[in-house]
Amino acid sequence: MAGSEKTEKATPKKRKDERKKGNTFQSKDVVSVVLLFVAFFILNLLVPFIYQQIKNLYIAQMKKMTTMETLTVSGVNQLFREGALVFFISVLPVAIVIMFVAVIMSGVQTGFLVTGDALKPKFNRINPLSGIKRMFSLRSLVELLKSLAKVALIIAIIYTTILAMIPMTPDMLITKIDENVMFMMDQTMSMVQTVCMIFAVVAILDYAYQRYDYEKKLKMTKQEVKDEYKQTEGNPEIKGKIRQKQREMSMSRMMQMVPQADVIVRNPTHFAVALKYDADQDVAPLVLAKGKDHIALRIVKVAEENKVLVKENKGLARSLYESVEINAYIPAELYKAVAELMAWVYSTRKKENVK
Repeated sequence: MAGSEKTEKATPKKRKDERKKGNTFQSKDVVSVVLLFVAFFILNLLVPFIYQQIKNLYIAQMKKMTTMETLTVSGVNQLFREGALVFFISVLPVAIVIMFVAVIMSGVQTGFLVTGDALKPKFNRINPLSGIKRMFSLRSLVELLKSLAKVALIIAIIYTTILAMIPMTPDMLITKIDENVMFMMDQTMSMVQTVCMIFAVVAILDYAYQRYDYEKKLKMTKQEVKDEYKQTEGNPEIKGKIRQKQREMSMSRMMQMVPQADVIVRNPTHFAVALKYDADQDVAPLVLAKGKDHIALRIVKVAEENKVLVKENKGLARSLYESVEINAYIPAELYKAVAELMAWVYSTRKKENVK
């Protein structure tokens, strides 16, 4: 169905939730290529050191073996321990650098996310049907083709390098071992550089594909977006009813203040403003209530029911409605007009009291 199609981009909340689950974007090929570059760069720097360590070990063990009358198990174990120690010393710097770079590269792509959700057992992973679907999915096909392409590239590069070295074989037979070793190292490094450059292109393509695939998986249906909005912001219908209820309560409180007003100034059906002025307490006339159209009519009706004076003044009513908030004093520019109105109020009350 059209409503179930994932056509919407993932919301910030969806991204945050997926991140909490450990579902983050990462291209393993980018990490592999960077590690390859770094590993062979470090090896290239350490070749003299490693070569010297192996050479010293070889000479030392040859001398030891020539002094042995018989080759015993304990003697072999000793030679093995010495060789393992030299190997450990030679490899340790490379291993530390590679481990550090791997952590940094993974962290850069995932934002150094640490979560325990990825370690929780998920029984759908051992479901045979789910496993078969994953095996024949588009992602699996892409990974398979990518792996085959990598293998084919490596084989082609090795084959080309060896083919270029075959004519040099007769010269290598009459060359010193040290020179041959250095020549082979140079050829190997050259071959590795070629592999790294090609794999760098593969990594860039893989990064683009992984980003596209990740965004595609995060996409949401329109219904999911609506449901999420309801969960985070609340149901729009309920919020509308709450706002309506708040308006009704505010209107009720305002109408309760109308009987306390001294006068209602109106225009005649569009605007109505209730004013009160206590010379002992107020610095200026106070707006107790105001309204437009049907609210204005309600204010007038409540005022008449409570025998509050009502005066029609189109300009003043409109100015008060537009420039003064409820429970606020009138501005100075309206003092004169309101003073005339209040004078009319006092005069009218005086006449009523005389009667």
